[in-house]
Amino acid sequence: MIRRIIFILILALVLTACGAPATVQAPATHAPAATETPATEAPAATEAPATEPPAFQPLETQAAEPLVPEPALQTDIPLPTLDLPTEAVNAPAQMVWDGVPTYLGESTPGFSFRVTYDSDLWALTNDQFGFPALAHRQVPACVISVTSGRGLPGNMNVEHDVLYVGNIRFDVGKVYENGDLKFVTYTGGDGTVITGFQVSFEKLVDECLLDAETVLSTLGSVPVSQATPQP
Repeated sequence: MIRRIIFILILALVLTACGAPATVQAPATHAPAATETPATEAPAATEAPATEPPAFQPLETQAAEPLVPEPALQTDIPLPTLDLPTEAVNAPAQMVWDGVPTYLGESTPGFSFRVTYDSDLWALTNDQFGFPALAHRQVPACVISVTSGRGLPGNMNVEHDVLYVGNIRFDVGKVYENGDLKFVTYTGGDGTVITGFQVSFEKLVDECLLDAETVLSTLGSVPVSQATPQP
């Protein structure tokens, strides 16, 4: 009986020593500490590197402005003074100027125009373009030259008229520039030749035109073989 009790005690001790293994708890997992986002400092404002001034700087810098062409100014350019031949001693009172008609297609071939002029008032010379012309001896810049139809600038306009002198009919064109009379053209003929003349002037317009029309009223035609040579 005693042995049985001892055996039970020993067995109880053994069982107690060899009891169920203690439950192993999993290591506590702590939530990772909240990681703060490292503060990102704004990069320091970087100044543009200083640029050295150019080697040359204008004293005054002006804003560039668009180029606008200025309107062309209408300026009267005086014509060169014509060289007048010295009046011949004992020259005939009336002399003739013969020339080629400026409207050959409307003129009879083989004929020249002829006008008669007072040698005390007019001199036969060459105009600024080298063509024969009559220049007034007493009215400066009063010149009769040959001409034909041509265009005119936009600032000029023409007033047309008709002048009858004997059997000659002239188509008269008074040319104005900005309201000022600049010159007058006379186109006409005797039925054999048709030619044009231009009367230019600067001052004493009425005197110039009166003497010029006196000359043009003598317009006629002559065969080329009888024409007076031009200067």
